[in-house]
Amino acid sequence: MQPERGPSAVAQPTSSNPAALRRCIELLQTCKSLPRLKQIHAHAVRHGVTLGHHVLAKHLVFALVSLPAADPMPYASSVFAQVPAPGVFSYNTMIRGYAESCHPRPALDVHRLMLAADVPPDSHTYPFLLKACAKLLSLRDGERVHCRSVKDGHDACIFVQNTLLHFYAACGLFESAHKLFERMSHRNLISWNSVINGFAINGRPNEALTLFREMVADEDGGIEPDGFTMVSLLCACAELGALALGRRSHVYLAKRGLDRNPHVGNALIDFYAKCGSIEEAYKVFDKMDERTVVSWTCLIVGLAMNGFGEESLDLFHAMERERLVPTEITLVGVLYACSHCGLVDDGFRYFNRMTREYGIVPKMEHYGCMVDLLGRAGLVEEAHSYIMNMPLEPNAVIWRTLLGACAMHKRLAIGEAVWARLVELDPGHSGDYVLLSNLYAAVGQWGIVHKLRRSMLKGGVKKMPGHSLVELGNRMHEFVMGDRSHPQSQQIYEMLEEIATRLRLEGYMPRTTNVLADIEEEEKETALNYHSERLAIAFALLNTAPGTPIRIVKNLRVTVVFSQQDYTAFRIKIQIDCHAEVQESDVASPIAVKRMQRSSKQTRVDALSSENIPPSTKSASIAMLATPPSLHLPVFVLIHPMATINPSSKRLASTRSRPEMPQALAHGSLEILYQS
Repeated sequence: MQPERGPSAVAQPTSSNPAALRRCIELLQTCKSLPRLKQIHAHAVRHGVTLGHHVLAKHLVFALVSLPAADPMPYASSVFAQVPAPGVFSYNTMIRGYAESCHPRPALDVHRLMLAADVPPDSHTYPFLLKACAKLLSLRDGERVHCRSVKDGHDACIFVQNTLLHFYAACGLFESAHKLFERMSHRNLISWNSVINGFAINGRPNEALTLFREMVADEDGGIEPDGFTMVSLLCACAELGALALGRRSHVYLAKRGLDRNPHVGNALIDFYAKCGSIEEAYKVFDKMDERTVVSWTCLIVGLAMNGFGEESLDLFHAMERERLVPTEITLVGVLYACSHCGLVDDGFRYFNRMTREYGIVPKMEHYGCMVDLLGRAGLVEEAHSYIMNMPLEPNAVIWRTLLGACAMHKRLAIGEAVWARLVELDPGHSGDYVLLSNLYAAVGQWGIVHKLRRSMLKGGVKKMPGHSLVELGNRMHEFVMGDRSHPQSQQIYEMLEEIATRLRLEGYMPRTTNVLADIEEEEKETALNYHSERLAIAFALLNTAPGTPIRIVKNLRVTVVFSQQDYTAFRIKIQIDCHAEVQESDVASPIAVKRMQRSSKQTRVDALSSENIPPSTKSASIAMLATPPSLHLPVFVLIHPMATINPSSKRLASTRSRPEMPQALAHGSLEILYQS
């Protein structure tokens, strides 16, 4: 309901009962419910204290807006419409009420009424207005408010500046937010939090971490971060896969006693899950004093996207036993788990339960999961038919998911039809060219592959380059294929040659058939040898001490060869001079071993023992969590297979106990297929 100012707002007699006025104000200051507030209002009217008295009007409107009721604004609007001459405080209160409600648009209408009544805004008006614009993601309205604040001389107020930072960041204009931040003569904690969070939520984690370092090392002694800062920092660490820095942030939060906050706990679960450390995510979940639906959802989604689909479904059942109502995002995680476990029937059963039991109307994300479910299971024709019969108009993401399934299962005819739809919906998307190119390469049509690549160059379509990140010394070091820009490039390439030599001596033969390029065999081997993951591994081996786990984070999807039924975890053998060992919090954890044991029937697994390892060469494995880039970065962890772990008795799921960790970690006969 929009506020109105009309003929009803006529002058009314002021109170002739000061005692009743004081009593009403005292009651309003402690009022916590709408029915109680209506009683106080009626009491004031009966004792001759009407809304014509500006003090009662001010306190009544403020008390209404401050109520924790679901929506007190309709009643507040009707009260406000009867105030004969509201002051700036009452206007600001109404703007604040709408800005903090689920429907912030009327806040802008109140501002227009305020200007029409010749009531000049003050420094408290603009923060509430900008908050409403940020919620609405209305850049044009926010820019108008910004201009008005400059005209009125309130743009130098730090409260206005902080809200402007938040507004521009929420609208995706993080560079504008940073420029404004740089011009600020005085910055407080909220200023830093706003700009750091702006970079973090807009996919610029490196800038967020840089600003955090500047914040704590400020010339004036630095500013001590709070829980909001650390949540933004954890978000940035999750985007980069900076596990070590995130762990240090966790320690800081624990020392400050902030880790008990549910919002912080949820951020920690999300961070550890996106970094592939699902064991630590589970530990945070278990220690939480208060678990909300968001907490359960974070872990359900985290388990699903790390390949632990069955554990994710077990946790969802435990959540249902707690009588918690899942959200739309919870069901996305459940459907994603079914997709990566190959549980087609279960996926449709959960999908049907969404509307029948929880009243959740499926959205595009849920339909996308169903298409992915069918496509991964090899039911490409069924996935195509499912899209054609969707009640929603399929977007480019839905068709792109099907194109990926066509490339995976070599369904050329459907793939070409899907490509035609993608050209209409999202022309020039580099990922579509890559998927179609891989499809043609998989069926040996290299002429069309070259034609596609030429059309990409001619049309200015640029593919996102694949890169690998490794965290070392509080920094993330980035490598791309054939990269020679790093200061240690010479040593890195020398280490790569040594690795290649030792691999050949151990009998390793690169699987060049998986290189989707029409080039000579030797060129394929070179392409594999100088891939970004190997560069990152070589750099880490050069710069880490024995016993240090080496974690490699990818920005693009990595494909591996696995049997048709193995949808979950993979272990890839590589012989190098490795000096990393397993930590319980890393991928080689009981939950990973549990998954390996369950999938051992589909994948050939050989046990290693200390007797069959040459003394000059230690054996290592790369454990990979294969996940789509839309959820988080694929993570590699270099580990020593002979490490012994004594797992605690802590459960992995509410209904299961953890299996014992074997003395020697298993390794399979799987190899990496690079498509980045």
